[in-house]
Amino acid sequence: MTSATERPLLFLDVDGPLIPFGASSGRPQAAAADASTSGDQGNPLLTRLDPGLGSRLTALGCHLMWATTWMEEANKVVSPRIGLPRLPVVEWPASYVDEGPRGLHWKTRHLVEWANGRPFIWVDDEISAMDRLWVDASHPGLSLLHRVDPVKGLTDADFTALADWLRLVIPR
Repeated sequence: MTSATERPLLFLDVDGPLIPFGASSGRPQAAAADASTSGDQGNPLLTRLDPGLGSRLTALGCHLMWATTWMEEANKVVSPRIGLPRLPVVEWPASYVDEGPRGLHWKTRHLVEWANGRPFIWVDDEISAMDRLWVDASHPGLSLLHRVDPVKGLTDADFTALADWLRLVIPR
């Protein structure tokens, strides 16, 4: 359990969880959104953002943080479209060097450092079993690494899984 002042962090990726790669017509997209064009208001993938996601994420009661290569662009382009305020942004190291065991995502070690022992949720479409094993062995606090289907993005089932975990961690 954690105190109310130690609400869990929720590290949030953009491409996949918030911008699903499956077309609304059921045809998959050939390419994902490119962070280098993320400021382009004409980016056709931005229309896939669900404007109701912001209120659903806020209702979870976590400290929301961007954990995406979109960096500050997520605040400028994504937040207003889904109803989120400006969020803190995880600053990535200058180089995304693969450190650690084979299969460990380049974000994993850095997110554990950012959490600094606090309970956290990581919502991403690239989480693997190796990431879960590494976090279990390296992070003293509670954690939930929640992999989202990048074709569908965050669904009701995902929000249920997040809320169920949080009920175990946050005293109400």
